[in-house]
Amino acid sequence: MPKILQLDRHVADLIAAGEVVERPASAVKELVENAVDAGASQVTVEIQNGGMTYLRVTDNGCGIAPEDAETAFLRHATSKLRTKEDLAAIGTLGFRGEALAAIASVSKIDLLTKMQDQEGVSLHLEAGRVLDHAPAGCPDGTTIVVRDLFYNTPARMKFMKRDSVESSQVAGAVQRQALAHPDVAFRLIKDGETVLQTAGNGDLHGTVYQVFGRQLATDMVEVRSQWEDLKLFGFVTKPTATRGNRNYQQFFVNGRPVKSKLMTAALEEAYQNQLMVGRFPSCVLCLTLPNDAVDVNVHPAKTEVKFVNERAVFDCLHYGVLSALNKAPGRPEMQLNAPKPAAEPAPKAAAAKPKSETFRTMSAQDYRTFVQALEERPKKAPAPEVTRAFTEAPKRQTGFVSQVPPVREHVPAAQVRQEVQLPKPAAPNPAPAPAAKPAPVREPAPAPEQTALDLPEAAPYRVVGEVLDTYIILEQGDAVLFMDKHAAHERILFEKLKQDDSPIMAQVLLVPLTANLTQEEAAVILDNRVLLERYGYEVEDFGGGTVLVRQIPAELDESQAESALEQLAADLMDGTSSDPKSLRGAMLHTIACKAAIKAGWHTEPKERDALVRQVMERDDIKYCPHGRPVITTLTKKQLEKQFKRA
Repeated sequence: MPKILQLDRHVADLIAAGEVVERPASAVKELVENAVDAGASQVTVEIQNGGMTYLRVTDNGCGIAPEDAETAFLRHATSKLRTKEDLAAIGTLGFRGEALAAIASVSKIDLLTKMQDQEGVSLHLEAGRVLDHAPAGCPDGTTIVVRDLFYNTPARMKFMKRDSVESSQVAGAVQRQALAHPDVAFRLIKDGETVLQTAGNGDLHGTVYQVFGRQLATDMVEVRSQWEDLKLFGFVTKPTATRGNRNYQQFFVNGRPVKSKLMTAALEEAYQNQLMVGRFPSCVLCLTLPNDAVDVNVHPAKTEVKFVNERAVFDCLHYGVLSALNKAPGRPEMQLNAPKPAAEPAPKAAAAKPKSETFRTMSAQDYRTFVQALEERPKKAPAPEVTRAFTEAPKRQTGFVSQVPPVREHVPAAQVRQEVQLPKPAAPNPAPAPAAKPAPVREPAPAPEQTALDLPEAAPYRVVGEVLDTYIILEQGDAVLFMDKHAAHERILFEKLKQDDSPIMAQVLLVPLTANLTQEEAAVILDNRVLLERYGYEVEDFGGGTVLVRQIPAELDESQAESALEQLAADLMDGTSSDPKSLRGAMLHTIACKAAIKAGWHTEPKERDALVRQVMERDDIKYCPHGRPVITTLTKKQLEKQFKRA
């Protein structure tokens, strides 16, 4: 076994820094928390180049005594703990004395600080070592300037993202501190421009307005709850104002921003049966409890906590939110859209046909005209995506919906081969019913007779009906099949989108829509706008985390555009952008999911039958892109066991 040696002090400091300082936003968080602990009522954060080359935090707090200035940069040097008993009831944001030492070990630091009625002092440090210590004239409070972060650790430097991404992370850190401390006036300056400023008057709702904007603040209701010695205060969104992710869920415990699965579960439990699948509430919730009832020392960055009484915390939050939602006044307002241009009338050749006349009585030319008319007809609510998905299918599947007659019984493959062949123009025989067009092939289309011969034999099935506007029931042999229509349609769209590597077809919006995102989401979207154009999006910066959307994928309904953009931002923030193939797959997943017919939507019989036929005649439609099954089977034997017949 190799000899055991004690690590060099500098190496140990670098390891400790890796636990505390992950990126510029981590340094901002630690320095701002120190400012709040110092009793500051005003905190200014300024960054350049994402905070990598320049980061300044200025506060008007109590300052540091001249004799303590150097000591503050030693590991485990703190003014907030004295005995081991203090660990059981921590009431400050910082307490371990690691932040300044960790930041100093991987950067160049200038400190300027002054206590009231005392002389100011300045320090200059590089890699944690004090190179200059001198008296200085300065206002009360503390200013720390961090330059060239990670300059001496190039291995860490290569993991940093683009400046815009790092800036957005810093903005998120300042936003969370502003929400946690509405009585402190925060100001964030990025590359010389003020991007965030709060009043610091103690009004939490006003701070939400200043941080997240008018729309979110308007959609929120107040929460006030007390459970034993726990107090909860904050705001949650109405069930009608939800998002496609949890990025707007902000929890605070004794003034500390935290991530808590317990609190998230309690929040979302209060919205049970009030939210659509895949939608999440937003919140700013502040929980106050005795210091000895919570352990904040379970994570190096102090972002996770443990509660002594988890049941009490869950109940306080759950019932507090539930009560607020029940008291929320009024119903959701109807959003009236501008009238759309009237669709052009269908060609006379199609419109003149009586309802009783079938495809079989048409000539080949009339049949083609009729199909074209159906493909060009206006989309019907409430599920326009279904019709559009099939009428805009790839070339080898063009006009699928138009070719499906309103029948429930499946036509055997052998019969299909005979019926789908269109007669030649001069032939007197009528055009046959195109109920089940043969499965398309990737090779150039041969004559109809040759294509039909390649169609595999399909097992007969019968569409029984649809339940809960979500599941389609089929009978096939000695089994009952339950098809999830959203999962099925999502997979079909995904397969269609990924077949072609060319840019996705886009639709330009007559009236651009605004997407209200977090600072981090907006930054990553704008930073990847060229990439997003390939997937049908055209976006612009509208300021304050709002993105102006001028163009969206043609497959996507306008009502789903914002939620899809939120999900794309989440995918980009998760780091999938480092792998172009994974990113393309994630983006196609999102577009397919948002464009697919939703559970709870009514589906017309013709559209439903077209969906069923696609699934039953293809071998690649087994799971949705997220891994959920498209069809589950209940056999006759299983049913008989349930009814005690076997």
